[in-house]
Amino acid sequence: MKEILLPDLGEGIEGAEVSEVSVVVGSKVQKEDTILVLESDKASMEIPAETVGIVEEILVEPGDEVTTGQLLIKISESEEESFSSTKEPSKIKEKEEETPVNLPNKPLKEPQLFKSETKSKGIFASPGVRRLSRELEINLGTITGTGAKGRITKEDLHTFIKRQMSMSSGKAQPVKKEIDFSQWGKVETLKLTRINKITGERLQQAWQEIPHVTQYDKADITEVDALRKNLKEEGLKKNIKVTFLPFLMKAVAKVLKEMPKFNSSLDHNDENLILKDYINIGVAVDTPNGLTVPCIKTVDHKNIFELSEELMDISTRARKKKLRPEELKGSTFTISSLGGIGGTAFSPIVNPPEVAIMGVSRSEWLQVYNRKNDNFVTRYIMPFSVSYDHRVIDGAAAAAFTTRVGQVLSQPENFS
Repeated sequence: MKEILLPDLGEGIEGAEVSEVSVVVGSKVQKEDTILVLESDKASMEIPAETVGIVEEILVEPGDEVTTGQLLIKISESEEESFSSTKEPSKIKEKEEETPVNLPNKPLKEPQLFKSETKSKGIFASPGVRRLSRELEINLGTITGTGAKGRITKEDLHTFIKRQMSMSSGKAQPVKKEIDFSQWGKVETLKLTRINKITGERLQQAWQEIPHVTQYDKADITEVDALRKNLKEEGLKKNIKVTFLPFLMKAVAKVLKEMPKFNSSLDHNDENLILKDYINIGVAVDTPNGLTVPCIKTVDHKNIFELSEELMDISTRARKKKLRPEELKGSTFTISSLGGIGGTAFSPIVNPPEVAIMGVSRSEWLQVYNRKNDNFVTRYIMPFSVSYDHRVIDGAAAAAFTTRVGQVLSQPENFS
């Protein structure tokens, strides 16, 4: 019997919600067939069968909250050619229905680590939520669930705990008063996606816990953009779209090597700084379901074409919710580029456990004074900013970092 467990979903992701169960008991599955679709705070992910066989038991259903290591589905392993003689779904179902008869004197034991109902009538919660509520002596009956069928989710319990802590410290946040906006005109209610909600919570937490400071700067990218256009023509022959983002990634990687504090993280006690000897850059991708930040590994060891090809692939799959869990973790620095949309500047929020993030706005042609020749020349200028954790990085280091990035981006030889 093959047990399909929920894999590690990435840094900062403690669990996910089952959005789709793609099989039924008795289904014949091949290796890599999709059996479940999960939606985490960053993306939707397909869980593969991992083996050839027949689905014997499904331990979750749409709307359930699941955590890393949790048992999801049991599959009886079979050879592909033996499918014709395997059990019929109706027989498997009959076997399931007969199970209680074999245990007449014992109550059915609730399966561990998956969807369940508390013994309190009308209260629905996962075992993890109930366990934490028991440890903290919290009556779940006092919490309003926001999950499917009024289920009390982990986020509901955490919100309740935070509110109680705030109240005990005299800093209670007032409960928002419900407003009927329709009294002033026609309205439409649009439900936030899970990615929208959890990303918002993570950003709120990051903004509250990290002392943010943003350093603004500009880079003269005239020559490097000319190089990009030349490489773009070459890339078209290889079906590779060359944008400016790979140049940004290479420039940042070069400076991160020179200034390793920007490529670090505080440990869990906020007492030690972990300097990383690898450079993985997260790239913010806007998708129909919300912002996703896939990670490009070992940027410093890849050339412009390799990065361009990888960005094309990962961006496409991010929008289709086809990212793999390992592609959403391990980043050491993040770039959020709005250059293709517009704007002159913005302050991105640090993506923990990183300590810095770059925000890039739209480049424009400007008249720049040339002191050497005492005249104005037209140059292609890119505005950008770096937000950083002031517990780790001071203002002087941030200014030196953005200045150095600007220097690297002005020299085409850095990308050869």
